[in-house]
Amino acid sequence: MRKLLLPLLIWLTMAALPASSETNKAGEFDYYVLALSWSPNWCVRTGHARKSPQCVQNSGHGWILHGLWPQYHRGYPAFCRTAKKPPSRGMTADMADIMGTSGLAWHQWKKHGVCTGLNAADYYALSRRAYARVNRPPVFRKLTRTVKLPASVVEEAFLKANPGMEPDGVTVTCKAAQIQEVRICLSRSLNPVPCGQDVVRDCKKKDALFAPLQ
Repeated sequence: MRKLLLPLLIWLTMAALPASSETNKAGEFDYYVLALSWSPNWCVRTGHARKSPQCVQNSGHGWILHGLWPQYHRGYPAFCRTAKKPPSRGMTADMADIMGTSGLAWHQWKKHGVCTGLNAADYYALSRRAYARVNRPPVFRKLTRTVKLPASVVEEAFLKANPGMEPDGVTVTCKAAQIQEVRICLSRSLNPVPCGQDVVRDCKKKDALFAPLQ
Protein backbone atom coordinates (compact mmCIF):
# COMPACT_ATOMS: atom_id res chain seq x y z
CA MET A 1 0.00 0.00 0.00
CA ARG A 2 2.82 2.43 0.89
CA LYS A 3 4.41 1.75 -2.50
CA LEU A 4 1.16 2.86 -4.13
CA LEU A 5 0.65 5.92 -1.92
CA LEU A 6 3.94 7.64 -2.76
CA PRO A 7 3.37 7.79 -6.57
CA LEU A 8 -0.20 8.88 -5.92
CA LEU A 9 0.89 11.73 -3.65
CA ILE A 10 3.47 12.86 -6.19
CA TRP A 11 0.85 12.82 -8.96
CA LEU A 12 -1.63 14.81 -6.86
CA THR A 13 1.03 17.38 -6.02
CA MET A 14 1.95 17.86 -9.67
CA ALA A 15 -1.71 18.04 -10.70
CA ALA A 16 -2.30 20.85 -8.21
CA LEU A 17 0.35 23.04 -9.86
CA PRO A 18 -0.65 25.45 -12.64
CA ALA A 19 0.04 23.78 -15.96
CA SER A 20 1.77 26.95 -17.12
CA SER A 21 4.36 26.79 -14.37
CA GLU A 22 5.84 23.53 -15.64
CA THR A 23 8.28 25.26 -17.98
CA ASN A 24 10.46 28.33 -17.90
CA LYS A 25 11.74 28.03 -21.45
CA ALA A 26 12.76 31.25 -23.15
CA GLY A 27 10.30 32.27 -25.85
CA GLU A 28 7.46 30.06 -24.59
CA PHE A 29 4.69 32.28 -23.22
CA ASP A 30 1.21 33.51 -24.16
CA TYR A 31 1.15 37.30 -23.88
CA TYR A 32 2.85 40.31 -22.29
CA VAL A 33 2.01 42.41 -19.26
CA LEU A 34 3.15 46.01 -19.56
CA ALA A 35 3.58 47.33 -16.01
CA LEU A 36 3.51 51.10 -15.50
CA SER A 37 4.48 52.36 -12.06
CA TRP A 38 3.58 55.81 -10.72
CA SER A 39 7.06 57.03 -9.81
CA PRO A 40 6.14 59.62 -7.13
CA ASN A 41 4.33 56.98 -5.07
CA TRP A 42 7.30 54.60 -5.33
CA CYS A 43 9.59 57.42 -4.24
CA VAL A 44 7.44 58.08 -1.17
CA ARG A 45 7.37 54.38 -0.25
CA THR A 46 10.93 53.41 -1.08
CA GLY A 47 12.90 55.62 -3.45
CA HIS A 48 13.65 58.58 -1.19
CA ALA A 49 15.01 56.28 1.52
CA ARG A 50 17.28 54.70 -1.08
CA LYS A 51 18.27 58.11 -2.44
CA SER A 52 17.35 56.85 -5.89
CA PRO A 53 18.22 59.16 -8.79
CA GLN A 54 14.72 58.44 -10.03
CA CYS A 55 13.39 60.57 -7.18
CA VAL A 56 15.47 63.74 -7.42
CA GLN A 57 13.57 67.00 -7.41
CA ASN A 58 12.18 68.01 -10.81
CA SER A 59 12.96 64.58 -12.28
CA GLY A 60 9.61 64.72 -14.05
CA HIS A 61 9.05 60.98 -13.79
CA GLY A 62 5.37 60.05 -13.80
CA TRP A 63 4.25 56.68 -15.21
CA ILE A 64 7.55 54.89 -15.67
CA LEU A 65 7.99 51.53 -17.34
CA HIS A 66 8.36 48.97 -14.57
CA GLY A 67 8.70 46.21 -17.11
CA LEU A 68 7.41 44.19 -20.04
CA TRP A 69 6.71 40.73 -18.67
CA PRO A 70 6.12 37.49 -20.60
CA GLN A 71 3.03 35.84 -19.17
CA TYR A 72 1.28 32.50 -19.36
CA HIS A 73 -2.51 32.36 -19.28
CA ARG A 74 -1.88 31.25 -15.73
CA GLY A 75 1.39 32.18 -14.08
CA TYR A 76 4.54 33.50 -15.69
CA PRO A 77 8.10 32.44 -16.51
CA ALA A 78 11.06 34.06 -14.77
CA PHE A 79 14.86 33.79 -14.75
CA CYS A 80 14.86 31.57 -17.83
CA ARG A 81 18.09 30.09 -19.11
CA THR A 82 19.35 31.90 -22.16
CA ALA A 83 22.44 31.99 -24.33
CA LYS A 84 21.82 35.67 -25.11
CA LYS A 85 24.44 38.12 -23.93
CA PRO A 86 23.44 40.36 -21.01
CA PRO A 87 22.93 44.05 -21.77
CA SER A 88 25.84 46.45 -21.57
CA ARG A 89 25.89 49.31 -19.09
CA GLY A 90 25.23 51.67 -21.96
CA MET A 91 22.10 49.76 -22.96
CA THR A 92 20.63 49.82 -19.46
CA ALA A 93 21.56 53.49 -19.00
CA ASP A 94 19.72 54.33 -22.22
CA MET A 95 16.49 52.94 -20.70
CA ALA A 96 16.60 55.19 -17.63
CA ASP A 97 14.56 57.91 -19.36
CA ILE A 98 11.45 55.71 -19.26
CA MET A 99 12.42 53.26 -16.50
CA GLY A 100 13.80 55.67 -13.94
CA THR A 101 17.14 53.95 -13.40
CA SER A 102 19.54 51.69 -15.23
CA GLY A 103 19.32 49.30 -12.29
CA LEU A 104 15.65 48.64 -12.96
CA ALA A 105 16.40 48.05 -16.64
CA TRP A 106 19.05 45.47 -15.69
CA HIS A 107 16.75 43.71 -13.22
CA GLN A 108 13.94 43.50 -15.76
CA TRP A 109 16.23 41.87 -18.29
CA LYS A 110 17.58 39.41 -15.72
CA LYS A 111 14.13 38.32 -14.50
CA HIS A 112 11.80 38.82 -17.46
CA GLY A 113 13.71 39.74 -20.61
CA VAL A 114 15.59 36.45 -20.64
CA CYS A 115 12.24 34.66 -20.97
CA THR A 116 11.18 36.45 -24.15
CA GLY A 117 13.64 34.66 -26.43
CA LEU A 118 14.89 38.06 -27.59
CA ASN A 119 18.36 39.48 -27.20
CA ALA A 120 18.77 42.39 -24.82
CA ALA A 121 18.74 45.10 -27.47
CA ASP A 122 15.54 43.76 -29.03
CA TYR A 123 13.89 43.31 -25.65
CA TYR A 124 14.56 46.92 -24.70
CA ALA A 125 13.43 48.11 -28.13
CA LEU A 126 10.19 46.14 -27.80
CA SER A 127 9.68 47.48 -24.28
CA ARG A 128 10.09 51.03 -25.54
CA ARG A 129 7.58 50.44 -28.36
CA ALA A 130 5.06 48.97 -25.93
CA TYR A 131 5.49 51.94 -23.60
CA ALA A 132 5.03 54.39 -26.47
CA ARG A 133 1.83 52.68 -27.61
CA VAL A 134 0.02 53.45 -24.37
CA ASN A 135 -1.44 56.91 -23.91
CA ARG A 136 -0.75 57.94 -20.33
CA PRO A 137 -3.50 60.30 -19.15
CA PRO A 138 -2.00 63.79 -18.65
CA VAL A 139 -4.40 64.62 -15.82
CA PHE A 140 -2.21 62.84 -13.27
CA ARG A 141 0.76 65.06 -14.11
CA LYS A 142 -1.31 68.14 -13.25
CA LEU A 143 -1.78 67.26 -9.58
CA THR A 144 -0.23 69.75 -7.16
CA ARG A 145 -0.78 67.81 -3.94
CA THR A 146 -1.32 64.27 -2.72
CA VAL A 147 -4.93 63.19 -3.20
CA LYS A 148 -7.08 60.21 -2.26
CA LEU A 149 -9.02 58.56 -5.04
CA PRO A 150 -10.64 55.23 -5.97
CA ALA A 151 -8.33 52.92 -7.88
CA SER A 152 -11.15 52.52 -10.40
CA VAL A 153 -10.72 56.17 -11.41
CA VAL A 154 -7.17 55.45 -12.56
CA GLU A 155 -8.34 52.51 -14.65
CA GLU A 156 -11.15 54.56 -16.17
CA ALA A 157 -8.70 57.32 -17.11
CA PHE A 158 -6.47 54.83 -18.96
CA LEU A 159 -9.43 53.25 -20.75
CA LYS A 160 -10.66 56.65 -21.86
CA ALA A 161 -7.19 57.62 -23.11
CA ASN A 162 -6.82 54.29 -24.94
CA PRO A 163 -10.10 53.50 -26.75
CA GLY A 164 -8.79 50.19 -28.08
CA MET A 165 -8.43 48.74 -24.58
CA GLU A 166 -11.11 46.85 -22.66
CA PRO A 167 -11.61 46.69 -18.88
CA ASP A 168 -10.52 43.04 -18.75
CA GLY A 169 -7.19 44.01 -20.30
CA VAL A 170 -6.25 46.67 -17.74
CA THR A 171 -5.79 46.32 -14.00
CA VAL A 172 -4.67 48.69 -11.23
CA THR A 173 -2.70 47.53 -8.20
CA CYS A 174 -2.19 49.16 -4.81
CA LYS A 175 0.55 48.90 -2.24
CA ALA A 176 0.85 50.47 1.23
CA ALA A 177 -2.49 52.28 0.69
CA GLN A 178 -1.17 53.87 -2.52
CA ILE A 179 -1.84 53.43 -6.20
CA GLN A 180 1.09 51.28 -7.27
CA GLU A 181 0.80 50.26 -10.92
CA VAL A 182 -1.34 50.06 -14.00
CA ARG A 183 -0.85 46.72 -15.75
CA ILE A 184 -1.90 46.37 -19.38
CA CYS A 185 -2.09 43.06 -21.21
CA LEU A 186 -0.74 42.93 -24.75
CA SER A 187 -0.30 40.31 -27.42
CA ARG A 188 3.13 39.42 -28.79
CA SER A 189 2.44 42.02 -31.49
CA LEU A 190 1.59 44.54 -28.71
CA ASN A 191 -2.15 44.68 -29.34
CA PRO A 192 -4.54 44.83 -26.35
CA VAL A 193 -5.74 41.42 -25.12
CA PRO A 194 -7.67 40.18 -22.05
CA CYS A 195 -5.55 39.47 -18.99
CA GLY A 196 -5.35 36.05 -17.36
CA GLN A 197 -7.31 35.47 -14.16
CA ASP A 198 -4.20 35.76 -12.02
CA VAL A 199 -3.43 39.21 -13.44
CA VAL A 200 -6.92 40.74 -13.26
CA ARG A 201 -6.94 41.55 -9.56
CA ASP A 202 -7.98 45.17 -9.37
CA CYS A 203 -7.30 47.18 -6.26
CA LYS A 204 -10.67 47.88 -4.61
CA LYS A 205 -9.54 50.81 -2.46
CA LYS A 206 -11.71 53.91 -2.67
CA ASP A 207 -9.19 56.18 -0.93
CA ALA A 208 -5.82 55.20 -2.40
CA LEU A 209 -3.11 57.83 -2.09
CA PHE A 210 -1.73 59.43 -5.23
CA ALA A 211 1.29 61.73 -4.94
CA PRO A 212 2.09 64.59 -7.35
CA LEU A 213 5.22 64.83 -9.51
CA GLN A 214 8.47 65.44 -7.68
